[in-house]
Amino acid sequence: MSAGINNKAGLLGWRLQAARETAFVGREEELAVFNAALYGGGCSVLYVHGPGGIGKSALLRRFAHEAAVAGRPVSMVDARMLEPAASEAELVLCDADAVLLVDDFERIQGLEGWLRERFLPRLPMGALVVIAGRNPPDMRWQADPGWAGALEVLPLRDLRAGDAQALMDSAGVPAELREPLLAFAGGHPLALLLGAAVAVKDGGAGRRGTPHQDVVATLLDQLVGELPSAAHRQALEICAHAYMTTEDLLRAVLPEDAGMLFRWLRRLPFVESSSRGLFPHDVVREVLEADLRWRDPEGYAVMHDRIHAHLADRVRTASDADVPGAVGALLYLHRDNRAPAGSHGRHDEGEFQEEPLREEDLKTLLRVATVAGDTAAAGCAAFWAERQPEAFRLYRRTETGEPVAFSAWLRLAELDEEELTADPVVAMAWAHARATTPLRAGEHLAVSRLWALPPYRGNSPVMDLIRWRVIGNCLRSERMAWSYIETQQLGRHYGMRDISERPRPGDDAYTLFVHDWRAVPARAWLERLVAGPTGGPSAATAKLAVLSQAEFAEAVRKALRQLPRLDALAASPLTRTRLIAERAGQNPAAALGDLLRQAIDDLREDPRSVKLHRALSVTFLRGTPTQELAAERLGLPFTTYRRHLAAGIERVCADLWHRELYGADAPAYRSS
Repeated sequence: MSAGINNKAGLLGWRLQAARETAFVGREEELAVFNAALYGGGCSVLYVHGPGGIGKSALLRRFAHEAAVAGRPVSMVDARMLEPAASEAELVLCDADAVLLVDDFERIQGLEGWLRERFLPRLPMGALVVIAGRNPPDMRWQADPGWAGALEVLPLRDLRAGDAQALMDSAGVPAELREPLLAFAGGHPLALLLGAAVAVKDGGAGRRGTPHQDVVATLLDQLVGELPSAAHRQALEICAHAYMTTEDLLRAVLPEDAGMLFRWLRRLPFVESSSRGLFPHDVVREVLEADLRWRDPEGYAVMHDRIHAHLADRVRTASDADVPGAVGALLYLHRDNRAPAGSHGRHDEGEFQEEPLREEDLKTLLRVATVAGDTAAAGCAAFWAERQPEAFRLYRRTETGEPVAFSAWLRLAELDEEELTADPVVAMAWAHARATTPLRAGEHLAVSRLWALPPYRGNSPVMDLIRWRVIGNCLRSERMAWSYIETQQLGRHYGMRDISERPRPGDDAYTLFVHDWRAVPARAWLERLVAGPTGGPSAATAKLAVLSQAEFAEAVRKALRQLPRLDALAASPLTRTRLIAERAGQNPAAALGDLLRQAIDDLREDPRSVKLHRALSVTFLRGTPTQELAAERLGLPFTTYRRHLAAGIERVCADLWHRELYGADAPAYRSS
């Protein structure tokens, strides 16, 4: 007996088996299910499925070992070799103790119906069959009551953190190389083993933030394989880059056959579904991203810009309930720019949920506010909940329903004495706005308030959700002049500055961050935000001038007089207003001149303003040297001409002021 063992130990196959057994880690739950079936206390058919490289073959080898230890005859079938596989499979029909293990079942997925309806029902009681493949079983297995107790389905997931560490131990990965390897591979066994081989061979490569190209190429072959067309590859690359992929996102980036490509993505074994769309396995995402960045950086940039444009528009048009998710998806797109906290999306259905405030939540609000701050904080929360209940959001743990935080987005156009006295944070914001650049007609300021239980402050999923809501409010608000955000961390990284005074004496945990949206509008702020701390072209964007209505009108009058002189227009404060900022890509002085000429021409569209247009046109567009000569050319008495000219100037001032306040796309101003 010992001589036989020694002879066996001298074979290469024995050494390979021993090495594989040493490298096998984890999978306790799967082994427990298999052993229960092996010893007669479980199912007759076990269906294991998971993406490529997740460890299905290794698990089947361990199953074979367990069956051999139990003294049961084992047949291993590789579906890639169909003819010998068929003869091996027949053996299980003749022996109630037999164990049949079928690997790579996706290669013969078309035989699934035959297997279910014709082959497996012929098994003798006691025989055990394990099927392993990339695709989950057809739903008809689970819809058939006959298979309810006979079939067990096991989706195979990544290794747990401790098991991933044990696998690196077995591969001999030095401690200092493990963090970057885990960051890339997570618990994916094949990615860990390939990365470990490179890390051990080349320690410097193991410290890199991106995977080695040899590893990327091998994983692409093993996980993704050959794709049907270039369009299918692009769809998969979009799915890897975006947080979640929906059919409308595919249509925005890749208009041709978006519906067909979405259905194809949905069926891939390494792509999962959630309520928000599709997302790939983390390792598939990483290797596709790394490959496209390396192979086609220009194509990568084009894809990124198109997805960004779609998601930014989605933030502006989403329903109120969908705003946090839309913002999270947009920020996730810029995860490589060292984006701020809260930008890394999660692929679950949400550990926390957001709800509008209901009347029955008021007692909960007071309790949370008291624990979060003190009785004064609870008083502020109660005061605003009574006056602006629509401004509040409640955050609960999804699993338990436990309320953990409240936020409020207070819109304020004017304040009475009671409101100023009731809330020191709001009073500070109001005083700052009045002392700096006060609100103009139709504008408002916003104050963001937060009450969170102590365990949930700082970097946590619920704080991410609240930050996304705040950012969404900033990007969607119309006619907002100032925002004031009470927070621990949001401000500096988001291009905002803090007010040095503390809204609550003795409490230095929170700071009030301020932003002037007339000086840096939402679009420019978003570009600066996603550029990350290293900046980029938009990071150096100059602040816009915020003029009062009187200052604005005086600047328009002066610019009309200087219309022929480009150098004089360049010095106008109007070149630094929203009006000109919206005309991107044009010289500011030239843009101002074009804007004034267009404003004069627009008066012709209103029959009541034709005479005003004529007075302005002759005076400012035709270079008439004196007003007397202009009146003469128009055939008007001088006093009538002056009246038409003054009315025309006031009309141009009003038109342009309307556009400064409401944007270039706002409905045209019409005087009464």
